[in-house]
This record gives sequence, C-alpha cells and structure tokens, in this order.
Amino acid sequence: MSQYDPYTPREAEEPRIGYSPIKQPLTARDILRKLWAPIAAVGFLFWKLKFLFVALFKFKLFTVAGSMLVSIGAYALLWGWQFAVGFVVLLFVHELGHVFEAKRQGLPVSAPLFIPFLGALITLKQLPDDAWAEAKVAIAGPILGGLGAAAVWLVGESTDSELLVALGFTGFFLNLFNLAPISPLDGGRIVTAIHPALWLVGLAALVVLAFVAPNPILILILVLGGLESWRRWKARNHPESETYYRVSPRRRLITGVSYIVLAALLTLGMSASFVEREI
Repeated sequence: MSQYDPYTPREAEEPRIGYSPIKQPLTARDILRKLWAPIAAVGFLFWKLKFLFVALFKFKLFTVAGSMLVSIGAYALLWGWQFAVGFVVLLFVHELGHVFEAKRQGLPVSAPLFIPFLGALITLKQLPDDAWAEAKVAIAGPILGGLGAAAVWLVGESTDSELLVALGFTGFFLNLFNLAPISPLDGGRIVTAIHPALWLVGLAALVVLAFVAPNPILILILVLGGLESWRRWKARNHPESETYYRVSPRRRLITGVSYIVLAALLTLGMSASFVEREI
C-alpha cells in the first residue's frame, strides 16, 4: 500500500482557480473536429498506397502480416515487444520449412496463419502421396526452425546479447517440443513413416506430462492429438490407409535416424544456449 496521499487538507480547502468538476458534454461538432484529421490522413494514405493494399489482399500477405501483428501484440503482453517480435519471426521461419517442402513436392499449401499462444500453422489443400511424403513436409519445419534458432543464438553469443541468446534457446525448445510423436504436432506426422504405434507412445507421454505440469495448451494438444491418433489408428487397416502407410524399410530407417538426430541436435542447442540467472 502506498504511503503517499496526493490530497492533503490544504489542497482540499484551496481548490485550483478555474477548475470545475463538471465536464461539458461533447457536441457533434467537437467530435467531428477531433476525427476529421485522422480520417483524412487514412484516406490520403489509402489513395497513395492503394496498389499496395490491393497487392496485400491479392497475395494473402495481409492475412499473414495481420495474424503476425496480432500474435506479436499478444506475446508482448507477457514478454515485451522485442522478444515477441523475435519469437514470431522464429515461428515464421519454422512454418516456411513446411511451405518450402510442400511446394517442392507440388502440394498446394496455404500461407502461414499465426494464432496467439498456440503458434502457427499451414494447411495442405491436398494430401501427400503417402506417409513418407507427409513425414518430409513435417520434418522440414523443425529443420529450418532449428537452423533459424541456431543463427539467432550464434549472433547473440557474438554480440553478447542476452535477448538473442534467450530467443535462440526458445527456438530450440519450440522445435524440439514439436517433435513429440503426436498429432497435430510435427512429430506425430513424422513418425507416421516409421510406425503408427508410436502415436500411442506420444499420447501416453503427453498424458504423463499433462499431469506433472498441467497447462491449457498441453491439454488442448492432448485432446486434439488423442482424437486424431484414435481416428488414424482405427483406419490403419483400411485398404487406402494400408497403401498410404506402406513405406519401404529404407525410408523408415532414414526417417527414424533423421528424427533421432534432429531431436539430439535440438537438445544440444538448448543445452548450449541455456543461461542460468543468478538470483
């Protein structure tokens, strides 16, 4: 409780000259006078940059930029605007990995959409040919995201920037968490090319984690992942599903080794970029 009281008895006895506690209501003319300048400025800006606005809507940059700005604003409430900007940029780099690989495979893909406190996502408008193709799209995100986190961390180390080092650590953690073998996380789509039974392993691990460290986001992932894993598990013996999940032993080995190596590298990155603060 503050011990400072701005209203002393002397101030109460001697009110300021010209001060009136009754405010005069604003008229329509007053409101128009206050609004005409910003409205005119926005109109002039739109007229000058109308081609830019058309391009933003046409190429879906408006949706991407808009959702990025909303996410930055939400994260800034928790961590400040500088960290929020860096965090959203790292999310964007991660999603670009998915986009690049999907386009390389000729799959139509949506632009990244950012959802505050849930990350970001892309939508494939066409299913991949098989689980091997799906795994490549899924693992491309953590690979490029991990490289982005490493670049931020290295720049932070070279410039002695605690902010960038912290962002690098967060980026490593973000991409490592995404490797959890459960949908809708990337790991759940990667292990599809190894063996569908790994979904159950990921589901069990997430249940334990949700009990140990309860979190609304974890619970949401658990519910969505549980429903998706159950749906896929029931349909695994259907003829179409059997064809989709049929992956050669060589490709299973490549996927498994890549998955383990990537997880190990991201773990090493977290260890190297972790800074313990002295209290």
